[in-house]
Amino acid sequence: MATTVTLSSKYQIVIPREAREALSLAAGDELLVLCKPDRVVIIPKPKKFAKRMAGLHREVWQGAEAYLQDERKDW
Repeated sequence: MATTVTLSSKYQIVIPREAREALSLAAGDELLVLCKPDRVVIIPKPKKFAKRMAGLHREVWQGAEAYLQDERKDW
């Protein structure tokens, strides 16, 4: 989905209905605004950050045990 929005004189935008429905947003929901060098990203604020982060980068840690064993052998 690509939609154009207009910045108001109060620096506000309206999030299009399609985007609100796709993200299940409702009035009063909090959003995070992430500023990148060439863009702004707006995402729904997670209700619980710990739950949101659970399992993140799991693939990195799956090989960690073998790595640690190899390092311990070298000592």
